[in-house]
Amino acid sequence: MTALMSLTNVSKNFGGLAVISDVSFDVPAGARMALIGPNGAGKTTIFNLISGVYEPSEGEIRLEGREISATPSRERIGLGIARSFQNIRLMPHLSVLENVMLGQQSRAGSLKDMLSPLSFLGKSKWRQEAEDLLDQMGLGTFPGEVVATLPYGIRKKIEVVRALVAKPKILMLDEPAAGLNNTETANLKDFLMKIAASGVTLIVVEHDMSLVRSLCDHAVVLNFGEKIYDGPTADVQKDPAVLEAYLGMRHAGKADSAKEATDVA
Repeated sequence: MTALMSLTNVSKNFGGLAVISDVSFDVPAGARMALIGPNGAGKTTIFNLISGVYEPSEGEIRLEGREISATPSRERIGLGIARSFQNIRLMPHLSVLENVMLGQQSRAGSLKDMLSPLSFLGKSKWRQEAEDLLDQMGLGTFPGEVVATLPYGIRKKIEVVRALVAKPKILMLDEPAAGLNNTETANLKDFLMKIAASGVTLIVVEHDMSLVRSLCDHAVVLNFGEKIYDGPTADVQKDPAVLEAYLGMRHAGKADSAKEATDVA
């Protein structure tokens, strides 16, 4: 696959503290990539570097060959990078449709364009687009509902749809399954697979490994700000460095011994 985005020798320091150290990886176009690792591994910092919240201390980030390391976050949305957050950031007092239409502001080119998506005088092209996307994503029965009245799992999906109206090439999801039960997580997985099938590249930070295995085809694993694995999701839980990061040296050794015994048997 062609690399849609590349991180090359990226480091991020806060004062004397190195949070990310010399991390490189490619995000192929059309990939469903997981960015995983223990708590404090640097996953959210990588998300913030990609989305423009932070600039790298060293290294570069390229999108379709264009260097974007110093590009402001608001401009990166226009270039095709959108994200959702672990904590839902919808406007709870607004309707589903109004929340989704707020996501269209990133495509506004003037004050008139900025205000027109929220104009409810007739069927604007913006409103029609938002309604069509809700229908396409299986949320067409909720457009007039106030967000605060809806189940948590539905609100998670609405936040993803709001990111989608920016027409991203890359959609970054920060722990999309956090707070969901098993049924909601399964529904979310089907929902995200549908988004991926539409051509959007996914990068997912997630602790639910069952969701990672069923959704993602590639994984990058971080530990203490360093990349320790970059390869197929199917093999990630067999990697010795990953086992050590999650289980510790002693338990990783036991896991390897058990695997060897199973292989011999």
